[in-house]
Amino acid sequence: MTPDDLVEIEQIRQLKARYFRLMDQKKWDEWAQVFCEDVVIDTKQEGTPLIHGRQAFYDYLPPILEGVKTVHHGHMSEIELTSPTTASGTWSMEDMLWWPPEQGGRYLWGKGWYFEQYRKEADGRWRIRELKLRRIRVEVDGEQVFPAE
Repeated sequence: MTPDDLVEIEQIRQLKARYFRLMDQKKWDEWAQVFCEDVVIDTKQEGTPLIHGRQAFYDYLPPILEGVKTVHHGHMSEIELTSPTTASGTWSMEDMLWWPPEQGGRYLWGKGWYFEQYRKEADGRWRIRELKLRRIRVEVDGEQVFPAE
């Protein structure tokens, strides 16, 4: 691995850090820019549809998280450069979500992995090209709801 490779990997790590921070801060316009326009989002395990495109994801997720306090963490990244303009990555993840009383006052704690593909675009910036989230455990209000016991 070359020093230039390490710079590219760090840029991808910074990209994913922005993804988490901007989502938690609800800075949706900036958050949308971490994705390629043709991104594919796969959270089907949670019963959501496969989402094609940055705009479709932008239209889908922010309304769901309206009023919800969130904390998302990504840990222990494994990033592989697959060409000068493509890469893949796996991230351990944990998220916590708190709904306000008027939305049920629930608390969710999830754990799992993000499996991602990245592309370095014409502007020189890395973006998420494909995001797949797979959870191994979800608790709601302290009770395990996934996987079913």
